[in-house]
Amino acid sequence: MIIKEIDQLIEIALREDIGDSDITTEATISENQIAEGFFYVKQNGVIAGMSVAKRVFEIFDPTLEFENIFSDGDKVDSNTLVATVTGKAKSILTCERTALNFMQRMSGIATTIKKYVDAVSHTKTKIIDTRKTLPGFRLLDKMAVKLGGGANHRFGLFDQFLIKDNHLQASDSVANAIKLCEMYKSKLNKEIKIEIEVENFIQLEEALKCNADIIMLDNFSVEDTRKAVALINGKCLIESSGGITFETVKNYAETGVDFISVGALTHSVIALDISLEIKLLK
Repeated sequence: MIIKEIDQLIEIALREDIGDSDITTEATISENQIAEGFFYVKQNGVIAGMSVAKRVFEIFDPTLEFENIFSDGDKVDSNTLVATVTGKAKSILTCERTALNFMQRMSGIATTIKKYVDAVSHTKTKIIDTRKTLPGFRLLDKMAVKLGGGANHRFGLFDQFLIKDNHLQASDSVANAIKLCEMYKSKLNKEIKIEIEVENFIQLEEALKCNADIIMLDNFSVEDTRKAVALINGKCLIESSGGITFETVKNYAETGVDFISVGALTHSVIALDISLEIKLLK
């Protein structure tokens, strides 16, 4: 199923870029011209998306040969050759941008999360993603998070209860919201965790009485987070969320929370600089 979804994304991207045809390549490159392409990472980072780039070439022209020199998830230095592709020059040039777009975005995510993971490596805290992903690209965005050493939060609205402020408003209270989710969980007859977002200590104390699986501390200060961790005292898992940056993530992790979610990992991606250089062979 995952391969099918990735293939669908690739096919959409290729259609978007090529349209009726790559008119410049058609005009300037002969049908029999063979070339080799060299993928260079131009800055330090974590490479991700090479398996997707390989699939781009396979879908467009199965005769092309893609060879990994590094693997997805590897740390690489600037000006490192990470992969090659050999075959028809027309096919390589036509697929170049699509392959690079996937690699650059995924590598940017993986590189960013690796920095966060390294910053909290001395603690038990896991860095997790959110649903703030590029529409249609959630699978690849979350793959990149894992390749960078992070962990995935819920994939969508279907695989974990997460009671937020609007749900609380509609449910009248923390206790009632959790009760309603427990009832719905029984109806589904599935083992699904119930997480609740709390904004203050009054909500936190009420959530503790209701045995939530995970409590999300939303926009708590570092000091209040430390107090909340002591109050919870291992009764459930704890997630910190809301405005946590690379500059503050270490301080939050040192309070003893289990998870820190960071939306910027996927909603504000800075692509890793990767280029494809072509050498004509004959």
